[in-house]
Amino acid sequence: MSRVNLLNRLTFRQLQVFQAVHRQQSYSRAAEQLGLTQPAVSAQIRQLEQALEQSLFKYAGKTLHILPAADALAASVSAIFGEVSSLQMELSELAGKIRGELNIAAVSTAQYVVPHILARFRARYPEVQIRLRVVNRGQALERLAERRDDLVIMGMVPDDRNLTFMPILDNEMIPIVWPGHPLMTSERPTLEDFTRYFVLMREPGSGTRTAFEEFITRERTSLLHTLELGSNEAIKQGVMAHLGVAVLPRLSVSLELASGLLASPDISGFPLRRSWCTVYPRDRYPTPVTELFLRFLHEILPELNAHFRAPRTPVNGPSFFCTP
Repeated sequence: MSRVNLLNRLTFRQLQVFQAVHRQQSYSRAAEQLGLTQPAVSAQIRQLEQALEQSLFKYAGKTLHILPAADALAASVSAIFGEVSSLQMELSELAGKIRGELNIAAVSTAQYVVPHILARFRARYPEVQIRLRVVNRGQALERLAERRDDLVIMGMVPDDRNLTFMPILDNEMIPIVWPGHPLMTSERPTLEDFTRYFVLMREPGSGTRTAFEEFITRERTSLLHTLELGSNEAIKQGVMAHLGVAVLPRLSVSLELASGLLASPDISGFPLRRSWCTVYPRDRYPTPVTELFLRFLHEILPELNAHFRAPRTPVNGPSFFCTP
């Protein structure tokens, strides 16, 4: 087949649908992502295979297998769409306006930080369309694996060499109790004293919960009583209602600490420290808008850290960064 004939038979829509199927490894999930019906996705793939005179996918039972031709095409499609995005950016710069889309998923603990970053970015580049999805850690990992976002912002990056990440801000996790709690009047409260109370925790896999459980294990302490609640806000309300104690990111309780609705006892080993990071697959070509956002983020990092820096406290516990 000649190049002219191939170009006449290919469409960007076919390539877009193909990329979604290849990334999702599923016709149904690709259809959901694109807002199409599954028969419409199947029809686009069938037309693309006819244009290429190559089979791209094969079902064995209910499992979709990706054929070698699909992997080869995926690399070319990524480069094509990257060039289109670059062209869009260049044309926008020539017109004096930066346009494009930026899709970000952020774990729930980062929701206290990310909107401030996006507000600054939006003020400088008002023509960029921003979509932010707040998810739990499990959903963030799923979206990262499925490449559903331009960037994921999370605090515990998987130990995977196929990921590119950049630390952006310290995440301090501190013990939280209600005002007047006995631990606030204890001279030297310990971790064992803290865990004698009901500890309110997020679902398994939560970054904050995982960091606290790892700390408990290192200190050879047991969690005697726990209660699982579905969000940091529910946990804060639970502590204020004297339901139990908790470990939460400092930024998520800064207003409550300042207003006296919550208190933080001085317990050896705290604060626990990790870093929120931007993460994306190493083999994914960042869009020009994504690259622009990363450059902007790197530029404002000193100001960002100064703005959100917690009051200076002794670092009794170990520090952790993006990787485990």
